[in-house]
Amino acid sequence: MKHHDHHLREREHHPRISIGIFFIVLGLALLAATNDLFKLGSFREYFTWETAMIFIGLLLLLNLRFTGGVLMIAGGIWFLNYRINFISQMVFNQYFWPAVIVILGILFIISSFFKRKHQDY
Repeated sequence: MKHHDHHLREREHHPRISIGIFFIVLGLALLAATNDLFKLGSFREYFTWETAMIFIGLLLLLNLRFTGGVLMIAGGIWFLNYRINFISQMVFNQYFWPAVIVILGILFIISSFFKRKHQDY
């Protein structure tokens, strides 16, 4: 059990790094909203529960929580797409979840290399 706890601590960032990442992502979100970079319309359209899911997912990814991060981002994009139509609904519905599953598989493989690297020390 101690080895598992030690491994989890190695994956976590220092609290200041997590706070710094939070502010960077929040600043980028504000930049996108104030300049309407994604053509969503008003400032309020950028801060919905769907974009909150994407924001939390990005924070999880940056904190090396790959599965939760990808699933939160995928869920946010899934619900947001119906409002702004990133791509055609037919293509989106046909390829979105299979693509998410493939990305999760790739991230599991990549994270195993990180785990193996830490175990070698």
